[in-house]
Amino acid sequence: MDQRLLVERARKGDHDAFAELARAAVVRLDRAARLILRDPELARDAVQDGLIRAWRDLPGLRDPDRFDAWLHRLTVNACLDLARRRRRRPIEVELSPIHHPTISDASTTVARRDLVEDVLRSLDPGGRAIVVLHYYLGMSLSEVADTLEIPAGTVKSRLHRALSEMRIAIGEPADEPRREAVAGGQVA
Repeated sequence: MDQRLLVERARKGDHDAFAELARAAVVRLDRAARLILRDPELARDAVQDGLIRAWRDLPGLRDPDRFDAWLHRLTVNACLDLARRRRRRPIEVELSPIHHPTISDASTTVARRDLVEDVLRSLDPGGRAIVVLHYYLGMSLSEVADTLEIPAGTVKSRLHRALSEMRIAIGEPADEPRREAVAGGQVA
């Protein structure tokens, strides 16, 4: 069934239509929340809070075609609210790889995963949310801006700051541009 039709039905109080919309989005929302909060239980709470807010505020949604971005924004905001409330508590997360490396042994994979976890842990929740939305969920910077309801320039500057902090955390100079090897062994 068309998502726009489901949103229109849900806006009028149709529980089944909203359940179908939630069912279609819950895996993506949970994945994003786990990466932002780094705790599966808190992530479930944030997704639940986001869905509750969505049901409550759905009649006020102006553009039904923007439902997915709006739902992501509500969930990210719920994550940030939970992170603020639990700022002093250390949070652990279990990361599942997005793609499998072609040639790698188990120890290298574990070391890389641990490094990524440590670096993500060092970021503030807002920076972590932008990194997760852009790199893990594949959203464009304009989609991240729409989701978080902040200007695209702000997203770019916060992403730049988060990436600089991540480079510093792994021991790379933050201001030095990354140099990539090209064909023939030359450095670009």
